[in-house]
Amino acid sequence: MIEYMNKKTRNSVTESIFNAPLGKTWLYWLGQAGFIIKSATGKLLGIDLYLSECVEPVEGHVGYHRLMPQIINPGDLQLDVFICTHFHRDHFDIDAVPQLMSNGKTRLFCAYDCKDDVEKLGIDKKRTTYVRPGESFEIEGFTLDIINSDHGKGAPLAVGVIMVVDGKRILEVGDTCLHLDWKDEYLKEGALDVLIAPINGAYGNLNEQDNVLLTKALSPRLTVPCHFGMFASHGGQPGLWKELLETALPEQCYKLFTMGEGIEI
Repeated sequence: MIEYMNKKTRNSVTESIFNAPLGKTWLYWLGQAGFIIKSATGKLLGIDLYLSECVEPVEGHVGYHRLMPQIINPGDLQLDVFICTHFHRDHFDIDAVPQLMSNGKTRLFCAYDCKDDVEKLGIDKKRTTYVRPGESFEIEGFTLDIINSDHGKGAPLAVGVIMVVDGKRILEVGDTCLHLDWKDEYLKEGALDVLIAPINGAYGNLNEQDNVLLTKALSPRLTVPCHFGMFASHGGQPGLWKELLETALPEQCYKLFTMGEGIEI
């Protein structure tokens, strides 16, 4: 059974998302690499949402005890589109995914390495699409361009995604190491409004300095770090990242989110 923060706190986050004014595009951070985008028409896209405590039992040690609070009950979310970039439990949450998909409307787009979990959990196959780099999808006003990710031998089928909505381009590189040689792929269809990338440096991911180098190469309007603070064993220092970014790129706009916080983009 998943336990969550008190009902008042939980409802404040869900109400903030659902009540965010239409006609604008909103970005929310739910911890780790999990984000929600709300379109100008009110459609909701979630990506890599870690909403339970399923990682610690899998990893088997306290280094993967959840350190950030559980602020949303997945059953309260009514996503239109849900993306999982790979099968790792902090990206494909085996406790939360069935609840997120239980409403009968959410469309799931996930890497091929999620297929076994989708089948074991009995997720509706008609609402599930497996993706690979180079593919593109149009769904509920969102364009999803699936791109390469390099998460090492442990997750060779992992992907990243460029999400386009309301004319805004949002790159979530996924769990990947630094690939400046992929700049043309990242910018193939135009400049970025938002870059979302890890800073934890574990399991082959970008570290703080890598993130800054990628930001410099891509020059997004806004850069957002992720993949820090959830587990003691994952690393990631947002303070260090902030210092490095401000030193290297003093004019760069950035956002360090509080969990559950949303901004207009």
